[in-house]
Amino acid sequence: MASRNTDSSISVFKAVDWVTIIIYLLMVSFGAISIYAASYDFDNASLFDLKEVSGKQILWIGLGLVVGCVILLTDYRIYKTYAYPIYIGVLFILLVTIFIAPDTKGSHSWLVLGPVSLQPAEFGKFATALALAKLFDSFNFSLNAKISNYFRALIIIFLPIIMILLQNETGSALVYLSFIFVLYREGMSGLVLFSVLCAVTFFVVAVKFAEPLILGLPMGEFTVFLLIMLIFALMLVFYCKDIIIARNVIYGFVGSGIIVAVLSLCGVEVNGLIYFLAILSIGIIYTAIAMFRHRITKFVITIAFAVTSVLFMFSVNYVFGNILQPHQQMRIKVALGIEENLRGAGYNVNQSKIAIGSGGVTGKGFLNGTQTKLKFVPEQHTDFIFCTIGEEEGFVGSVAVLLLFLSMILRLIYLAERQRTVFERVYAYCVVSILIFHLGINVGMVIGLCPVIGIPLPFFSYGGSSLWGFTILLFILLKLDAARKERTD
Repeated sequence: MASRNTDSSISVFKAVDWVTIIIYLLMVSFGAISIYAASYDFDNASLFDLKEVSGKQILWIGLGLVVGCVILLTDYRIYKTYAYPIYIGVLFILLVTIFIAPDTKGSHSWLVLGPVSLQPAEFGKFATALALAKLFDSFNFSLNAKISNYFRALIIIFLPIIMILLQNETGSALVYLSFIFVLYREGMSGLVLFSVLCAVTFFVVAVKFAEPLILGLPMGEFTVFLLIMLIFALMLVFYCKDIIIARNVIYGFVGSGIIVAVLSLCGVEVNGLIYFLAILSIGIIYTAIAMFRHRITKFVITIAFAVTSVLFMFSVNYVFGNILQPHQQMRIKVALGIEENLRGAGYNVNQSKIAIGSGGVTGKGFLNGTQTKLKFVPEQHTDFIFCTIGEEEGFVGSVAVLLLFLSMILRLIYLAERQRTVFERVYAYCVVSILIFHLGINVGMVIGLCPVIGIPLPFFSYGGSSLWGFTILLFILLKLDAARKERTD
């Protein structure tokens, strides 16, 4: 029996994807060095000093490798068998965290266990990925078979989001939205992603361009109305593929627009809101009447898109002004360039951009970053670790890190596509989606393209919860992939 277990352990380490593990080791090693550079304060502290954040991170890395080895030595069947119990257990911990976690910078998301603090939201990612994979692997489950399947998938995704939002941890909650990309991979219509993109665009345009007024409407709302009309017409042409209906709608939009423009130039006051609502209503009613001669579904979707877009646009100001917290509003305004607030919400990003810009092409050299050493950038060893890399290693070092992430992502996509069961494939794409989301938001945040929402850079940012969460997420995938041969033997 002992010989059999030994042979099984040896076969696992032979079958595991060492390319991914090597990339992982490079990332956590460079991450620890970057953390040391970010926290270095001229006292010549050792990289391995456990009193410093770099030493603590190396300890977390070592323990994370132990956890990874345990995962590789565990029977792969338990992840599928106990996917739902693991998910329910993590949900329970997230719920408990709301009530017992201490207030940490306004959020209740950290459990204090003696000298160690853990953030359960980081471990909820792999639990949600397992539950989603288990759902898709259910007998005869197909996302498009019936609408209730969409609700089942969305419930799995949104339950942890709700609990994390109740902890006042918006950034961590947003990460779970990355699972939507997995639904797209498994058959969800591209129209959903297109609608999300439109919603983001409408929100940004409506918030950013509040002035000047055009036909009595803020320029942002005026522009959104034009975009809705344009997309509505394009969907009639390319999605519904009815040139006659599309032509008549376009003629109506353009003709009425010319009339309104002429009236405005002649000094006649035109209420822009009434005009846009009226012309869109006419276009929608005409399309609804004409569609009964054709396949109805696509026309219904097109009409629903136009109506929903208008309702969404009207909700933007309410959501922005009444639901978002003042600090969240300020971060969005800073990211969109509406306000600078260099001493408040915009301070971190401004200092981060200065640090990255000062690095130039090749950087100032290891431990020579002035912005870093003088602590101009807050949280520079956690969420803003990328600015340390940009300052000390320059454009070359920043690109090298991004290429390292790209190689990891492409390798994981390769692993996902070679899986032989739905469970393994869905789980693999969950891992890919989370990594892409974290990378895009964190780097975008550091260089000022996204609002500051507190999302760490995977394997680089300081933090045991983050590191362990990603390590568990990744090594479960490696175990499932390594077991392919065992399933076929």
